[in-house]
Amino acid sequence: MIHILVVDDDKEIANLISLYLKNEGYRVLRAHNGAEALRLLAEEEVSLIVLDVMMPELDGMEVCRRVREHSTIPILMLSAKAEDMDKVLGLMTGADDYMIKPFNPLELIARVKSLLRRSIQYNAESKNQAEDVLKIHSVEISRKTHTVTVEGRPIALTSREFDILHLLASHTGRVFSAEEIFQLVWKEKYFASNNTVMVHICNLRDKLEKEIGYKLVQTVWGVGYKIEA
Repeated sequence: MIHILVVDDDKEIANLISLYLKNEGYRVLRAHNGAEALRLLAEEEVSLIVLDVMMPELDGMEVCRRVREHSTIPILMLSAKAEDMDKVLGLMTGADDYMIKPFNPLELIARVKSLLRRSIQYNAESKNQAEDVLKIHSVEISRKTHTVTVEGRPIALTSREFDILHLLASHTGRVFSAEEIFQLVWKEKYFASNNTVMVHICNLRDKLEKEIGYKLVQTVWGVGYKIEA
């Protein structure tokens, strides 16, 4: 059974989310603060986190940062803040998706299923497929183990950052538009005002550049993004 951790200091919202998730057949764990969430993650095998941003003491951003130090588990972040920069900060911290409160519970369930579908797909591939390693300069990308290393040193990427890197590395020299990347990685309809791909590309670049010292993912202005062999 899939276990989902719901983290929100508002118990009514946590209960509402839990009810919808349970109706879909998921087992739900609940935490009402960041410290409790981290404790449950250390004790339980969790497949996805629904994480509120605004919590006392240890907020959702800090919980997300700590989780990303050692895990690529999908994180769906919730916030009452609707400003673009808050969403950008959440995504750059390591969240895979971001929803504004108040939200439609049915949309939340749809997004949870989408994140789980991608995560389960990669887990299945790692068990059933042969080793598939792409090497670009000093960067090695393993589809089987869903890991990225530079001269043996691991780089912690979110599942979507990994998907973008693997897509570009699998087609070196080809330029992908933001719309193409979004449709291939998120498998959802793209809207012209959507800056999600740009945010993930920036975050991916920062992580890679810290290890290799240059921009592996290149911008072709007005067109999209590519990796040269």
